[in-house]
This record gives sequence, structure tokens and C-alpha cells, in this order.
Amino acid sequence: MPPRKNKGGLLARVNFPLYTIQMLTSRHVIVGGGGGSSKTGVANGFEIFELSHDGWSFVAEEVTRHETGPSVVMNCAAFNDGKRTWLVAGQESHCQLYNVIPRVLTLENGEIQSKTDKSTDEDTQSNVRQRKLNEKNVTPENTKEKVQTIREDNSHVIRKKLQLLLKPSTSIQTDFSDSEPLQRIVRVSPNGKVMATGGLDGVIRLWKFPQLVKLHNLEGHTKEIDDIDFNLSGNLVATIAKDGQAFVWDVTKGAKHKELSWNTPDGAKYMYKRLRFRIPLEKKSKTELFMLSNAILAKNPSYLQLWDVDQGSIVKSVEFKETLSAMAVSDDGKFVAVGTMFSGTVDIFIAFSLQRALHVPGAHSMFVTGLEFLPTKLDGPAITSNSETAVVSISVDNRICIHNIPFRHSLPFWLVIVFIVLSICGALLFCSFMGI
Repeated sequence: MPPRKNKGGLLARVNFPLYTIQMLTSRHVIVGGGGGSSKTGVANGFEIFELSHDGWSFVAEEVTRHETGPSVVMNCAAFNDGKRTWLVAGQESHCQLYNVIPRVLTLENGEIQSKTDKSTDEDTQSNVRQRKLNEKNVTPENTKEKVQTIREDNSHVIRKKLQLLLKPSTSIQTDFSDSEPLQRIVRVSPNGKVMATGGLDGVIRLWKFPQLVKLHNLEGHTKEIDDIDFNLSGNLVATIAKDGQAFVWDVTKGAKHKELSWNTPDGAKYMYKRLRFRIPLEKKSKTELFMLSNAILAKNPSYLQLWDVDQGSIVKSVEFKETLSAMAVSDDGKFVAVGTMFSGTVDIFIAFSLQRALHVPGAHSMFVTGLEFLPTKLDGPAITSNSETAVVSISVDNRICIHNIPFRHSLPFWLVIVFIVLSICGALLFCSFMGI
């Protein structure tokens, strides 16, 4: 089946380069980035958008903006246990923990009627700005209940809206390199018990979550860490670094479980860029891991690889003609998405076969920095649309885009049988009429 092409829909633009993306709920996505500590006038921080579908296309409405001062947000991870949501973000050498505070806004004829705890307002009003609650009301400058509204008629309209506020909590140092320490990646295990961080010093640090108490130091890499991921049960964590090595660690023991290596074509040098465990479709499925491998020399191809972790071998791979920069795996384990470095292209593949299902060339004008599938298993109802799956992409071009695969429409089996019977009857009548 040839891949379907899609121009990709622009969801939103922000006024700073984007480096990290996470889904907070089934409908809320958070993006982070910034211009750094230099006085360029480019802000640093987060934007939270609520996603919906209007029957024709996906729509993003900004609900919260949180600025982080001089600290650019290069990486983050979120965890939702069904009751509470936490966000952890790398800010220079430290990891900052945020409590995500839900706030239900009741809009009556466009006017906010919500009741909010005063302490939440006081903690957040200095650094949270909300905009565009709807097209007809003027939004407050802070989280106080001061709004101006526009009433179009005398109709009585009540609408509920969920806003998410970020309340800073614990901050810990996670990288201790000699010069300019920097956390490069953070991940939280799917069961929410362990957090892993990696930075320029090449040490993977495991922390009890959300208490952020040190559990283990995993020492094996000799250069800065590029990516980390936990398997579904949280007992394994995989890591890659600029030393060209890929390790799988036992989380409980804090020890190396397996090293992954492969025979590169013609002995060419390759570096792993991103990795994600594939969510198993069955409980007894083998442990599989997706990895992006980029050639050191541009003339050599790059690869999306599907690894069998238990066997330490590559099961399937897809070749690319350019450097790869981002990857995401859907939470149902059916799809994997890849973003490229130079052309800003986004591709979606069927996970088990690595057959390309969607190709979006030039989705961004610069390299893709992050990808995130719309979830099917987070709290709240999923977004109703005509899509089998959809992935949100970000880039340093300040754009947030979405790329979706429409459902494949097929005829019911009974209708096919009726059509066959009618065709046969029609053929017999025609032959009888012609005297054949």
C-alpha cells in the first residue's frame, strides 16, 4: 500500500523555539522551549493547549502560559495517575517538579463563574498568564477572577472549561559535569514510581518519584546522554549516549542488563539518536525497542530500527536518506512516528511491519524537535475525530502541527455478499435476455 500524503495541519504558533512536548491529559498538550539565558527578548517557558476536533480539522486553544525566567526548557516528562498530574522539566543543571493544578472554569454567557482556591491563585498569578478562553471574552492578565465579557443576546449559555496551572515544587540537581552542567533528558516510568535523568556527565540517575529521592547511579556511558526510556512495566530502562553505546538496565538492581550493538553496513560509524520501547499488544509479547541510528557521514543512510531486546538483535529496519531527529510511539503500540533533521519531514509507520502509512514532507521549515501521539488511555474522553491516529509535531520554527491518518472505510461483509448475488442474478438475466 503506498503511503498517504498529507500537508499537515498547523495547530498553533508560539513566540519561542520549541524543544519538548508532552500530553498532560487526553485533550491537553504542553510544549516547552525558549531563547535561553541571553538577553535576546525571546521568552522561556511552557504553553498549554486544549485540543479538539470541529468535524473538519483539529483545533488548538491556548489556555495557560508559564514563563521560566532565564531558564530555557529543553526536556520534560509528565505523569498522570488518574487523580493527579505531575510535570518534571530540565532547567539547566536542575530538574524542576511541577504540580499540575486543574481548575474548572464555568462560563455563563461568556463570564467566568469558577471558584478557585486562593492559595493556588497566589502561587501562580506571578508567572501564569491565560489567554483566549473563548473568542468573545477578554481574558484576565492573571488567574484572579477579573474578566470583561461581551453578551450578544439574552440567551442563557453555560459552558465548562478545564484550565491547567503549573505550581513549582521540588528542584534537584541532576547533572554534575565540570563545565556548564546540563540535564538533557528526563523520563518517568509508566507506573509512576521511578524517574530517570541524564546529562552531560554521562551518568544515568534514578530517582524515587515524585519524592525525587536518589535510588541509583547507572554508570556505563562515557559521554553525554541523548535519550532514555522505560518499558511498560518499569523494570527496565534503556539509554543511549554520544559514545555510540546503547544499554538496557535493570531498574530494581541498578545494574546493566544488556548492551545492544549491530554490524553497521561496510563498517560505517553510526550514532543512536532516539529510542522508545514499543508498547506490547499482548501481556506475553517479547520486549521490543525502536531506535533511530544516524550515520556519522551524511552520504550513508540513517535507520529506524525495531530491536528484539531479549535477543539483542534487529528485527526490522527502514532506511532514510537524511538524518533523523525525533520519534514517538503511540500508547496502543500500533504506530511509530519519525521526524527528520534537514527537511522537517514527519512519517508515521505501522509498528509491527514498519510499513509507511503517512508521509508529510516539509511539515516544518526546520528540524523536528519533538513528536507526541494523541493518547487513547489517559484520563478523560479521547478526542472524537475521523482519525485512526494523530501525532503532534514541534520544531524550532515555533510551529505546532498535527498529522493524522483517517480511518480506512470498508464495506460490510453482508453488503459485499448482496452485491455478489445481485451481480450473478443480473448476469443470468442478461444472458437469458440475449438468448445465450
